[in-house]
Amino acid sequence: MKIAALALSFALLATTSSQAALKVGAKAPDFSAPAYLAGQPFTYKLSEALKKGPVVLYFFPAAYTKGCNIEAHLFSEAVDSFKAQGATVIGVTAGQIEQLAAFSKDTEMCGGKFPVAADADLKIAKSYDSTLGPISPKPWSNRTSYVIASNGKIVHVYSALSPDQHVAETLGAVKELKAAKK
Repeated sequence: MKIAALALSFALLATTSSQAALKVGAKAPDFSAPAYLAGQPFTYKLSEALKKGPVVLYFFPAAYTKGCNIEAHLFSEAVDSFKAQGATVIGVTAGQIEQLAAFSKDTEMCGGKFPVAADADLKIAKSYDSTLGPISPKPWSNRTSYVIASNGKIVHVYSALSPDQHVAETLGAVKELKAAKK
């Protein structure tokens, strides 16, 4: 019975991950959320971040899970490259939010290099059409990354459960965005 339930969960993940979220050209829903940077709590506001330049918003299923650990580490390694392009990075999750303070400063994860925000009620993920569905007692965020231009428009969307290409996809889009402004 447990094996069948697990198989069903993975089948749901496979079908859900291919369904993308908001489309390129859509207005990114504004949000504010409790967040952590290097273990320090603050309120993250997308509208404030966009005043500084483009934002890479990535949703991840849950802190301290294998794929999410890899993805956070990859973003932390690349954060200087994003900054060089004038972009900031924010991770948002509905999963295991009680561990976000530690996750945000853990050198194997975010390393204090970018903030992570809690989406306890999935309100943010739902507004971005980025939920996984019933794989646990409550649904988690999907692994979807957005590049949002400073005007609030989505310029790139990448959705895949594998964490491997999210940084390359979003960094490439940020570079294209900067080149288009020249």
